[in-house]
Amino acid sequence: MSTSAAPDAEAVDDFRREVRAWLGANFPPSLKGHPALLSGHDELHGPPEDHARWKAAIAGKGWGVPTWPVEYGGAGLSDEQADVIAGEMERIGAFQPIMSMGLMMLGPTLLEFGNKEQKRRHLPPIARSEMQWCQGFSEPGAGSDLASLRLRCEDRGDHWLLNGQKIWTSYAHHSDWCFLLARTDTSVKHRGISFLLVDMETPGIDVRPIELINGISHFCEVFFSDVRVPKENLVGEVNGGWTIGKRLLQHERTGLSRLRGAKAHVLDLVPIARRYQETDADGRLADGDLRGRLAEHLMTDHAYRLTLERRRDEGEAGTKPTTPVSTLKNIGAAMGQQRGELAVELVGLNSLGWAGDGYSAEELELTSQWLHSKCYSIYGGSHEIQNNITARHELGLPSD
Repeated sequence: MSTSAAPDAEAVDDFRREVRAWLGANFPPSLKGHPALLSGHDELHGPPEDHARWKAAIAGKGWGVPTWPVEYGGAGLSDEQADVIAGEMERIGAFQPIMSMGLMMLGPTLLEFGNKEQKRRHLPPIARSEMQWCQGFSEPGAGSDLASLRLRCEDRGDHWLLNGQKIWTSYAHHSDWCFLLARTDTSVKHRGISFLLVDMETPGIDVRPIELINGISHFCEVFFSDVRVPKENLVGEVNGGWTIGKRLLQHERTGLSRLRGAKAHVLDLVPIARRYQETDADGRLADGDLRGRLAEHLMTDHAYRLTLERRRDEGEAGTKPTTPVSTLKNIGAAMGQQRGELAVELVGLNSLGWAGDGYSAEELELTSQWLHSKCYSIYGGSHEIQNNITARHELGLPSD
């Protein structure tokens, strides 16, 4: 994404010192070790005023989207400089406070496919985390087979008219805007889909939250009844939305992998094991089987993180990454679910609660994360769909 030339080693060292000094002066110590959040409405860990101060500081530097052009709210830095910022944040237990679906998915998509006015209007608010976006892709009959979507989009001359339904729309009840795929031609499948930007305050939109197994309601149903969308909110060409949607999904899967990596700090299994499990005279977990499975998970997790870094380096070197996004998405989902299962096993009976007295805040959070991890293998494209993509596009296998 960055158009900046890579700096030399001395310049990188100078930049690293600059980043360390700035983080030391601006990152609130009270937020150390807390996770990045996907939405401004996720539960905050730490003082809210410190979150607000940290977000404003990052937005002011353009470091929420460091490689974006300055005119769109970024810092115009190189990929290598962005990596320095991320690495220095990780070193001190800091997190990226401007993570959102707008930043992770729509922003890079608009940079590639949006026109100048769409970029000027939408990217700066995303970079400052002032505007929340949701993704309107899945429908009751179009989940795994997304191209079967039926949300009808009719050309009414001076506007588009939307009728139909979306489902599993994360944070729709808190979002200002929605990027979505809609059917503009019913005679063809993939080539009859367009990509639109929709203001969630538009009359005719009805949002209904869905309560999940862990009591959280960030998924929603969204109903569209004669919703008028301005013509200028079409991204790309009419019936050209499938290509744009596929590229956005690549950004989503990459972002989800990074987000799961950041949230891993919340479930640091080693200290959990030491607090809840008996140890032998050598300080090891007394349960040999559990100790072995924990060690295997930690080694695999380390290998996964190294693979993510290698893929990033390959991209920066201009070579085709050797590990496809779909494969990484599935591995990351499996790692997150395995981490949750191990955490619950380590905590034992103390992981049985999900509300009320008798359990610590950490135990309740751990149980909630374990329940939430069940959706990792579905959202962002199911496990089976990712395997199909890998089989066809990476291994060259037939679709039937």
